[in-house]
Amino acid sequence: MRVAVMAAGALGAYFGGRLAEAGHEVHFIARGAHKEAIEKTGLQVESPVGNIHLKNARVTDDPKKAGTPKSPGNSPSRL
Repeated sequence: MRVAVMAAGALGAYFGGRLAEAGHEVHFIARGAHKEAIEKTGLQVESPVGNIHLKNARVTDDPKKAGTPKSPGNSPSRL
């Protein structure tokens, strides 16, 4: 399943991270410092049911680019 998570804050990051962890193709849409942090260190979520760290999370600030080969973090062979 391919999913785009608009506004990847606390809830979007959690649910999108869980979907990505389960093997789904998830594209996070974030802006500014949050986007830069995801690009630099990956998506990290701390949770009582288990932490998530997606080192190569797909993130963009342009919803039109989510799911395209030009979107950062995407590998064209996976699309």
